[in-house]
Amino acid sequence: MPVLHLDDIASHEELFHWTGRLLSQVIEPLRRGDTAHYAPYDWRRRSFGAPRPLPPARVVVVEGVGAGREALRPYLAHLLWMELPREEAWARGRARDGAEQRTFWDDWIPAERRHFADDPSRPFAHLLVRQREKGYEVVPGPAGTASPSHFLTQGDGPSAMC
Repeated sequence: MPVLHLDDIASHEELFHWTGRLLSQVIEPLRRGDTAHYAPYDWRRRSFGAPRPLPPARVVVVEGVGAGREALRPYLAHLLWMELPREEAWARGRARDGAEQRTFWDDWIPAERRHFADDPSRPFAHLLVRQREKGYEVVPGPAGTASPSHFLTQGDGPSAMC
């Protein structure tokens, strides 16, 4: 199953203003059944790389902050929201990126707050994903239908429900 990481679409200059590029380079070609081509962004070099193909598939996972924005929701079959406190998510990102990207995180945090204040995603989530001591629990989201929660994994390995 192909996965598109929104970190490949966003850039330092366009933390959240990349919707048009995503639609024209990825969503529209995939809707036509064509292979999409997008240029992934290199966060350390601060430039876009060579175009990368993304073939059409029955399911393409679009992963990252902003995937549930209003302009993209008409193209989504389901919206999953990772239920994680912001401060914990930011701490994980800072730990992953190290001191080299400290300035990025100083800009990212207020930009993310503004994004979700102007265009919230969680209220439109069909499912909420919660990390547990072992694995992840999936429960109905605000836009989902009522059904019992279930665990996707029992550990850090691949999901049994793939």
